[in-house]
Amino acid sequence: MENVILIVHLLLALALIGVVLLQRSEGGGLGMGGGGGGAVSSRGAATALGKMTWALAIAFIGTSITLTILAAANSNSASVLDRITDAPTPAPVESPGLPAGEDLLPPVSSDAPLLPPRAE
Repeated sequence: MENVILIVHLLLALALIGVVLLQRSEGGGLGMGGGGGGAVSSRGAATALGKMTWALAIAFIGTSITLTILAAANSNSASVLDRITDAPTPAPVESPGLPAGEDLLPPVSSDAPLLPPRAE
């Protein structure tokens, strides 16, 4: 059921994009402008495309709300953070080449300079 609504939702999105791109904008855009005349005037085409845009937009919002309700119904009440904090912590892994409990850096003598000399 959810997959069918998702496919309808995607088809509505593509149709809505197409209808919006077909509409005539202030600068012409991708509108199907032309000589006009005949049974459909430019005002009638704009009204029909406007009505189709509204219908597709309402259907798109309807499928969005339906998908949200279905996703909320199918989700469990546990938070993602609960799943992370309830996970067992892995034991620390020791490297076989490094002895445990010893410093990894060589000791620093007190008379050694902290910074190398400046190159001039």
